[in-house]
Amino acid sequence: MKKVLMFLVALMTMAAFVACGGETTTATTATTAEQVTLRVFQNKVEIDGALTTYATAWGQANDVNVEIVTCGGDSCAYGTQILAEFQSANQPDIFVIEGMGGYNQYSDKILSLAGEAWLADTDLAFKVDGVPYGFPVAVEAWGMGYNKAILQAAGVDPASLTSLAAYETAFAAIQDYYTANSLNDYAVVSMAAAAGMTWVTGLHNFNGYLSAGLDYADSSVIDNLNDGVVNATRLTAYANWVELLFEYSDETILLEGTYDTQVAKFASGKAAFIHQGNWIDPNLVSYFNDNGGEFEMGYAPHAAAAGTNDAIFVSAPSYYVINKNSGSIDAAKAFLNDLASTQAGHEYMVNEAGMVPAFKSVTLLPSGPLSQAMVEWMSAGKIYAWWQNDMPSDFGMGELGPIYTSFAAGNITKEQFISAITDKIEALG
Repeated sequence: MKKVLMFLVALMTMAAFVACGGETTTATTATTAEQVTLRVFQNKVEIDGALTTYATAWGQANDVNVEIVTCGGDSCAYGTQILAEFQSANQPDIFVIEGMGGYNQYSDKILSLAGEAWLADTDLAFKVDGVPYGFPVAVEAWGMGYNKAILQAAGVDPASLTSLAAYETAFAAIQDYYTANSLNDYAVVSMAAAAGMTWVTGLHNFNGYLSAGLDYADSSVIDNLNDGVVNATRLTAYANWVELLFEYSDETILLEGTYDTQVAKFASGKAAFIHQGNWIDPNLVSYFNDNGGEFEMGYAPHAAAAGTNDAIFVSAPSYYVINKNSGSIDAAKAFLNDLASTQAGHEYMVNEAGMVPAFKSVTLLPSGPLSQAMVEWMSAGKIYAWWQNDMPSDFGMGELGPIYTSFAAGNITKEQFISAITDKIEALG
């Protein structure tokens, strides 16, 4: 109890003094000659302030000098900077990977976390051949975010949106509703496919080919892709979905839009659907606070596979791993265990950092509208996996992304789109 009280006092004190970070920040607690130092290198700029406050308070309560180093945003490339960190005399004790690509790159430095207490509290630990290596930073999801009022006005039941045919009918009905009411500046779908948005297309959207309609643990499609094998029937069904999305997307946003313009179209109430994840919640809340006009929303599945699609894409986007060469392994393990198992850790993740934790013992609920929708799908067990981070490095954005851009612009046909993706996959064999 004394330790908990010390932590809470430290947390309240530090919250008044620790500011949010920029692209690269470092925060430390006061150190003594006997203190252990724990250096955490992470890539989410948006949680820097909250994580620094939590880590400083945790360090004071546990007599550990915690350093949070944040590298992200537009001016700090995490992948480049972490290599420099590893070449320095002050290597991180905890750092971040995003999937097999990161694991393969740093596997010689990553400690097995077998036996850690938090493993029993999550289904989303990062594992290789059954061995756990990564602590899930949070849970994120994407589907077809929808504006409930627009769907109701157009006579569309979101529960019906489980197939390509259902979406064809729904999109046409919504467009007819806009036309009948002279809503000329409204869009059925807000989605961006320009050169700077290939993470939306070549990663997130393409994940529909990799996992839609499959059991969560079914890695057959991604395994085949990495071996250079294409499922032609599945790819054709997926291409039909991409074609439909592009047909009903706001043309300017599709061809020229940015993240901000894509989100703003939906937040302003002028798009029935948005192709984005729950990470846009802060943008939505900020828009509503500044402009009003808040509306009910939810998620519907992507119709990326033939037949019934009855789930959304949910996973951990990144993982904390421990440097096996660290001199502070015990402190690193304690830090992660306390994040997962203590009320203070839960408060930090949900209420301070605005994340959805990957741990079953967390009873706090997120306040963001799409995060709430995600939790409903998770609670129902209706989730598809993320496999896009298991593709070769830059394959999704660098190799596949430009094909989507060409298709969106009308420079290639659907058949050429299928052929181009097929060629890229087969070249991996």
